[in-house]
Amino acid sequence: MNKVKQLDLYIIRKFLGTFFFAITLIILIVIVFDLSEKIDDFIENQAPLGEILFVYYINFIPYFINLFSPLFTFIAVIFFTSRLAFNTEIIAMLSAGISFKRILVPYIISAIFLAMLSIYLSNVLIPGANEKRLDFENTYVRSPSRFRERNIHMQVQPGVFIFMESYNERANTGQRFTLEKIEQGELKYKLSAGSVIWDTINEHWRIRNYYIRKIDGINEELSFGRTKDTVLNFTPDNFMQSLREIETLNFRELQEQIEMERLKGSEHINFYLVEKHQRIAFPFATLVLTLIGVAMSAKKVRGGIGLHLGAGISLSFAFILFMQVSTTFATNGNLSPAIAAWIPNIIFGILGVYLLKKAPK
Repeated sequence: MNKVKQLDLYIIRKFLGTFFFAITLIILIVIVFDLSEKIDDFIENQAPLGEILFVYYINFIPYFINLFSPLFTFIAVIFFTSRLAFNTEIIAMLSAGISFKRILVPYIISAIFLAMLSIYLSNVLIPGANEKRLDFENTYVRSPSRFRERNIHMQVQPGVFIFMESYNERANTGQRFTLEKIEQGELKYKLSAGSVIWDTINEHWRIRNYYIRKIDGINEELSFGRTKDTVLNFTPDNFMQSLREIETLNFRELQEQIEMERLKGSEHINFYLVEKHQRIAFPFATLVLTLIGVAMSAKKVRGGIGLHLGAGISLSFAFILFMQVSTTFATNGNLSPAIAAWIPNIIFGILGVYLLKKAPK
């Protein structure tokens, strides 16, 4: 029993040690490439060195650790398991009476640890870090994105709909604005205005060249005016939120945003739903790829570690490609976001089960 526990600790130490060593190397390489790409922007915009190091790159690292986590989990498993197989250590374990299923236990423990770490990073730590990183990029690297949508139409609360032909975020002005209140399928109130202006100081709207219709059965009341300050049930943030800001929402905020997008009838709701499901499915990929990696590399073959690594890297890129394709179908097609997020894990999970059956016993 003590020998088995020592074996578990040995495999866990090799697994996690190889993973963190590999992920550290790739993060250093990514930082070097990112710095070489952005150094001109840093110099031109006079970004302080302290903010580059302790605001941008400190918050840059968790995002990329999580992004590369499944891929480098897979590579780490293949690398050190291939070495075990090449050195006939796996054969020795099997000869000592330890079943292949029992050998899998420390792998699964390590994979679950990394998956839980990824869930924590995705839903708790990274959203706050991304907010700081994106604020830095907007200040010192790129200009803030402009709002370019036209013919804005959405529901701002149950039964209340707005339409705006266009909105200029610099002038805080919307053109050809309409607000309608509908109860039980009947129009009860309609406000139309040539333009609306958001007062950022007092946080209310100023409507210009407006008319208002109030309808009560067969009775109808009309009123007109040139300018009026009024409080409406929405702000520019309701329709100007950038899709990049998805990255700054923790899981609770993301769920609230999904409900808001669903209320508005937003065409972008699938982007939020895909993000929600991927924050759980993506960490689960760590476990799937770990099982595939063990099954592929546990057998000693001619070609050794190089052959295993080549096959493993090809398979991991196939997994990433499959995930990107399914995500595209969900955001731009009719595929369910939940299916899009989980179908790569399901398909490659089936492959993993098949490979485990073929693994040495």
